[in-house]
Amino acid sequence: MSDWILELRHVRKDYGALRPLRLRELQVAPGALVALVGLDAPAAEMFVNLVTGATLPDAGAVRVFGFDTAAITDGDEWLRTLDRFGILSDRAVLLDELTVAQNLAMTITLEIEPIPADVRGRMEALAAEVGLAPDVIDRNVASLTPADKLRVRLGRAVALGPDLLLLEHPTATLGSEDVDGFTADLRRLGAVRALTMVAVTADAAFASAMTPDVLRLQPATGDLLPQTGPWARVKRLFGA
Repeated sequence: MSDWILELRHVRKDYGALRPLRLRELQVAPGALVALVGLDAPAAEMFVNLVTGATLPDAGAVRVFGFDTAAITDGDEWLRTLDRFGILSDRAVLLDELTVAQNLAMTITLEIEPIPADVRGRMEALAAEVGLAPDVIDRNVASLTPADKLRVRLGRAVALGPDLLLLEHPTATLGSEDVDGFTADLRRLGAVRALTMVAVTADAAFASAMTPDVLRLQPATGDLLPQTGPWARVKRLFGA
C-alpha cells in the first residue's frame, strides 16, 4: 500500500483545449494541504475528474488511496471510492428555494419536510463547523451572500467525512474582503478533521494563506514548480 493519498505520474489528458492537460508528477501525503495554480476552470474540472476516476488519463497513471484509477472497473467499487472524496465546486448544485439546513441535510436524507430532529442537530453542528452563523441555517439559500453559499457547499462537501477534499477555484465568487475569513475557516476545519486538501485556484492570496505548499503548473511540460514555502509534506519530483 502506498504512503501517498494521491499520486500522479506523467499524466496527459486531451480535453479539447489548445493543449492537453499535462501533470508530470505530484505526490501528496495524508494530512497535507496543497494549492495548485496555473489551471483554468476547464483544466481544474478535468483535474478533479482524473483524481476521482470519473475519467482516465490518455497516458500516465493516477493513484488515489493506493489504487490506480484505471484498475477500478466495477461501478460499485468506483462509487465506494467516490465516497472518500469531498468536492468543493460551483458546479455542485444548491437548491435556492430550500433552507441551509435542508440543503445540508440532503447529503444524508431525503426527509427534509421536516428534517428529523437528530439530523437537524447534526446539520446545525456542521453549519457551525464550516463557519455559518446560527441565524443563517433557516434562511433560504437564495438570500445568502456568496461567502455563505460557499460555506454551504463546503458543508455538503465534508458532510460524509471524506478523506480527501478537492477544491475547484473555491474563491472565484468571493470578494477580496471575504477570502481571509473563508481561508481561516477552511484551515480550522482541515485541522479538526485531519483532512487532506488539494485546491486548484487562480487566487494567489488564497493559495499562500491556505498553505506554504503552493505549486504552479507549467502547461507545456506538466512540471509543478514550488511557488512559495518549503516542501513540507508534499514530495515533488521533476523528471526528464
